[in-house]
Amino acid sequence: MMGKVAAVGVSLILVVGVIVGVIASVSHNNSGNGAPAASTSSSGLSAGMKAVQTICAPTDYKEACISSLTPVAQNGTNVTPKVLLQAAFEATMTEVNKALDKSGSIGKGYSNDAIQKMAMEDCDELLKFAIDELQASISMVGDNDMHTISDRAAEFQNWLSAVISYQQTCLDGITNPELKSAMTNGLLNATQFTSNALAVVGEITDFLKTFNIPLPLNTSSITNSIHSRRLLETNVDNKGYPNWLSAGDRRLLASSNNRARPNAVVAKDGSGQFKTISAAIEAYPKNHRGRYVIYVKAGVYDEYIIITKEKVNIFMYGDGPRKTIVTGRKSNAGGYSTFRTATFSAIAAGFICKSMGFQNTAGPEGHQAVALRVQSDMAVFFNCRMDGYQDTLYTQAHRQFYRNCVISGTVDFIFGDASVVIQNSLIIARKPMDNQKNTVTAHGRSERHETTGLIIHNCRIVPEQKLFAARFKTPTYLGRPWKEYSRTVVMESTLGDFINPKGWLPWAGNFALDTLFYAEYANRGQGAVTTRRVQWKGYKVITNKREAQQFTVAPFIQGNLWLKYAGVPYLPGLKR
Repeated sequence: MMGKVAAVGVSLILVVGVIVGVIASVSHNNSGNGAPAASTSSSGLSAGMKAVQTICAPTDYKEACISSLTPVAQNGTNVTPKVLLQAAFEATMTEVNKALDKSGSIGKGYSNDAIQKMAMEDCDELLKFAIDELQASISMVGDNDMHTISDRAAEFQNWLSAVISYQQTCLDGITNPELKSAMTNGLLNATQFTSNALAVVGEITDFLKTFNIPLPLNTSSITNSIHSRRLLETNVDNKGYPNWLSAGDRRLLASSNNRARPNAVVAKDGSGQFKTISAAIEAYPKNHRGRYVIYVKAGVYDEYIIITKEKVNIFMYGDGPRKTIVTGRKSNAGGYSTFRTATFSAIAAGFICKSMGFQNTAGPEGHQAVALRVQSDMAVFFNCRMDGYQDTLYTQAHRQFYRNCVISGTVDFIFGDASVVIQNSLIIARKPMDNQKNTVTAHGRSERHETTGLIIHNCRIVPEQKLFAARFKTPTYLGRPWKEYSRTVVMESTLGDFINPKGWLPWAGNFALDTLFYAEYANRGQGAVTTRRVQWKGYKVITNKREAQQFTVAPFIQGNLWLKYAGVPYLPGLKR
């Protein structure tokens, strides 16, 4: 296995601006007469270099951090906090650009190998996604007041975690050892710089305390403050909608079943404007503002769909997950990279889908075969169904929410490196091939500073009918660690008796067993007994309600800021 809502630009008012205040404070504290940031203090170290050292302190790759900022900090009177900050992010983007350039030359020797050529093409696409997000971040470093900027920490961590995911997805698709080694080396600096940026953002509060900068209101606790925040602006109208929400979206959300008049109707029988979903998406108007609503009538649509990055804010709904179905059969065994096997791929931000089914019919023999791949930030799937075997649901990046869904599969059938909450859903383990084990999840968090994780909340995990008779002969586990810092929490859910008493399965030997974070809280059913669970350093049974609360919708994916505008029900916290 391999592994923007239109307003997303506004939402990217980066928290890194807080560090502007930190640097400014350092400069002020070390040169009270208003001397430039790079002036030399009594200790012999310039204020600019002290700021660099402070910012780089929490990073894992300090030498890379300091060396990238030192030339700017030593640039005399031209050094300003904003220049220093921009330099840090530009350095990260420069390294990703270098990796992109290298990928072209590195892959030249494998042009006759279809699989490796495809993998390098995937790398090209993925690294361009990373560059886009870093460029958007850089462009948003501006003059926002401290309270506004510091309140965007989770937003910024979300985007940088996605950059890490893109880098890892690139590497995961390469199977040739020599090519993989070369590309890993080519991405080394980019990965380190991105990790450093995540580390810096994660220590914002400590920076403020260190330099005696007053903490902004409502930021000392995500859990306590989440209700007072707004996604993009602090102002709302008398109906509770944020001011940025368009009139069309207001009408859409006001309708009882969210079936406002669609912009496009898809029907295989010709009763709509389009016969294919692809054609309806292609008709998305350039520079469209607000929601673009697509109604897909009942039918089986045998096509491969990609909601490309510029087609933001699409709301797509069908006649039910067993009536409106998108189907495909691409697989790894069939010659495709896992990234490209997806029947349906949602990339653009703000994608909402209701009452549709997605499937990959390659079967267990196809090995990796994705039914649905989601990269969209603030993506929502309600009353949907995802059916496959290995790698059914690829939660690739960003924040995602699934409610009242059915997800079926065998090996690692919910995987990826996104921040995901799956709530009130039915998770079905299917019958795998002989001698295979079922693993429900395989999370891909590869850097400890990433804020990603997979949360299964108030769900039911059960065997399909074909597996039921042999459910004790086919070992089924809650998950295994795909990457070093894999994070998965199963809470307040009902676990069938077929879940192996150990609960979790190693990936390979002792890999990640000390660094992962796997947890269970207040689960029910015969499969929820934890007395015989694995004894890994990274596994725990959560008994403290407050600790479990941090993995709920509101704090973990900032759901209270955006889910209320998606028109779907959700539990912001724990059920009990």
